[in-house]
Amino acid sequence: MLFQSYAFLLFLPATFLLHWILRGRNWRNAVLLFASYFFYAWWDWRFLSLILISTAVDYFAGRNMQKAGKKNWLILSILVNLGILGFFKYSGFFLDSWYQLWNSLGLQMSKPLWNVVLPVGISFYTFQTLSYTIDCYYRRIEPVQNLLTFASFVSFFPQLVAGPIERASHLIPQIANERFLNFNNFQKGIRLMLIGFMKKVLIADTCAIWVDLIFGNSDQLTPPILLVGAILFSFQIYCDFSGYTDIARGTARLFSIDLSANFNRPYFARNIGEFWRRWHISLTTWFRDYVYIPLGGGYGSILRTLSNVIIVFLVSGLWHGANWTFLLWGVLHATLYIPTVLRRRLKEKNSRPKIEPVAYIPVRKLFQTLFTFGLVTLAWIPFRADNVAHAFQYFHRLFDTALWKQSSWSMFTSLATNDPKAVPLHFVFLMIFGLVIFEFISKKQNILRFWESKWAVPARWLVYGIIISQVWFRIGTPQGFIYFQF
Repeated sequence: MLFQSYAFLLFLPATFLLHWILRGRNWRNAVLLFASYFFYAWWDWRFLSLILISTAVDYFAGRNMQKAGKKNWLILSILVNLGILGFFKYSGFFLDSWYQLWNSLGLQMSKPLWNVVLPVGISFYTFQTLSYTIDCYYRRIEPVQNLLTFASFVSFFPQLVAGPIERASHLIPQIANERFLNFNNFQKGIRLMLIGFMKKVLIADTCAIWVDLIFGNSDQLTPPILLVGAILFSFQIYCDFSGYTDIARGTARLFSIDLSANFNRPYFARNIGEFWRRWHISLTTWFRDYVYIPLGGGYGSILRTLSNVIIVFLVSGLWHGANWTFLLWGVLHATLYIPTVLRRRLKEKNSRPKIEPVAYIPVRKLFQTLFTFGLVTLAWIPFRADNVAHAFQYFHRLFDTALWKQSSWSMFTSLATNDPKAVPLHFVFLMIFGLVIFEFISKKQNILRFWESKWAVPARWLVYGIIISQVWFRIGTPQGFIYFQF
């Protein structure tokens, strides 16, 4: 069920009213659980069995963590969760790669005719439940005794299919304790949802049309247009994913539940390390706590640290999808992240601060921000490409100096003219510019606090009207969120 659909416009008010009409924590959690299962079953009810399996295994694993043989329960949880994830998400990928390898060696092999459907959101709720059993094993949290509470934690519908990946220590107490209807929460929840819809409907979906045109015809277009396509995809994926997070957090606020922030203006980062502290925060911290640190983290030799960084980015790329393009994306980010590690080690050896004229600092910050955004934008190309060959073709044409002297603008505009949904490109960049200014102004204060300031009231209601009208206009043909495929 998509947030920007007629079904959700009926589902959310009904769930909200029933949740608050009923009295008592258990009744309200029962409403959330039933609503979450209904929400997920809207796509395919058969895959509810996977959530139920993960819920049952991890609930009993957690309950038995305080007994003898707790390591066996942790192993069971890891095997079941990663086994399900591996089969549904990666079996087809590895089989395809295996047959392509043998065929490339001249050994013709027949491929079995089977097609495994990827359950929506499986990577998100798998990592969420895994973090619970691992934390129980290391006694960071106490096991949940109430099955209803735990099941609601696993399947809480606002963040079920695309995060944020919540930790049990943060979300379970909010579900386990009594909740009260709070007008302030309701007000902020609605505003967060509207901000999310603004990012998704007005910017991400509008950028998507141009991105599809450019990437779909990249073999015919010249570097300036290809660069525009890469920049537009940078904002498409940011507004698409952070827009989902805002809607999810706003929806959770309606039930007096606070979800973790997943983004913190990532395109204002001044290096790749800072970018990853601002982008998809819940996943970044998950890999830090459950992969990077157990491997040894930043301690030990520099080679050990760099190998840990490479492993984390390769696993992160594979988490995003069963395609070599995501592994290439992970390799690129690992390569870009390595200078950050080396610079940190150098600073540890040389603790003397570097004195720089104050007048140079804003210029340096601006250059670092633009440079980092440029690197991230280039790294997004394989993420969006259909395959590795497409990614390399895009890079080749983008950096072909001879092609910079040519122009394919007339052909490109004719392609766009044939698409009735294409919004004028200058209007798309105007909306992106407005988003950048909005985030820049609010960077030193909470974005909601800025949005609630008195002088922003006229602009706020104007934007609300535009968002509501646009969402209503497009609600009949809603566009899915990019991260649903992960």
